[in-house]
Amino acid sequence: MNDKDFIVCSLCPRNCNAVRTAEKGRGFCKAGYLPKIARAAPHMWEEPCISGKNGSGTIFFSGCVLSCVFCQNQKISSQGHGKSITVSELIGYIKKLEELQVHNINLVSPTPYVDSIIEALSHYKPSVPVVYNTGGYEKAETIKRLEGMIDIYLPDLKYIRNDISAKYSGASNYFEYASRALEEMVRQTGKPVFDDNGMMLKGTIVRHLILPQNTRNSIEVIKYLDDTFGDNILVSLMGQYIPVANAKDYPEINRCITPREYDKVLNELTKTSLDGFAQELNSANKSYIPDFNIDDTIK
Repeated sequence: MNDKDFIVCSLCPRNCNAVRTAEKGRGFCKAGYLPKIARAAPHMWEEPCISGKNGSGTIFFSGCVLSCVFCQNQKISSQGHGKSITVSELIGYIKKLEELQVHNINLVSPTPYVDSIIEALSHYKPSVPVVYNTGGYEKAETIKRLEGMIDIYLPDLKYIRNDISAKYSGASNYFEYASRALEEMVRQTGKPVFDDNGMMLKGTIVRHLILPQNTRNSIEVIKYLDDTFGDNILVSLMGQYIPVANAKDYPEINRCITPREYDKVLNELTKTSLDGFAQELNSANKSYIPDFNIDDTIK
């Protein structure tokens, strides 16, 4: 596995067509073609039907196709923290997580490594569901390549307005691509399916993070999801926003959301046919952000 010298990448909407060698890349994400991971361990802080009692078997990948100014995972999204591994080693981590009886294998920020993920899952399909946990900025054709390998899609839908997505995530075409990718995800998974213990076996959960001073964007996202997907998806409304990373340079979002902002969006959600989850405001706490110490990765 991984015996090539380089690849030319156009996996994500950036369409860099950049040369990526084993451990370095010239594209937006700066990733090489070998998977680079920052943490692989059970994680308890996902949605209840993902974490359950034993935790979600998360593998946090380094590198990101977005540049969110408020990124809580900046250490791995843009600062290159982590270690490069082979596809065989990636399979090994999946097996070790399974041995810990996690409820699923949760691939976090996987987009730059889709080729390696497909190779790994072609050689070894876990006995538990595989989760594709993404910021949502995806190409539908890339998602289509994953059909039959991913059981649960867990994308963000951050924005519906191009000016906001350009300002805060450097992606003026975010909604154009995210909406098409989401349609493909839902086509693949169909309506949510659960086991007898309430753990998700198949389906799509769409996350949306409420930003300060941006409740109108949130309400428009919720209306789009309701009108387009209804009960074919679950929605996870997130109140965990904390002004970290470069948020200090944007005064309007350099604070947590207020109870009034949270209630305004939550009230709109309750008026729809959408089902899912809503975080409490006390989730806006830095203690929930993983340290991404590679030494914490399962051995």
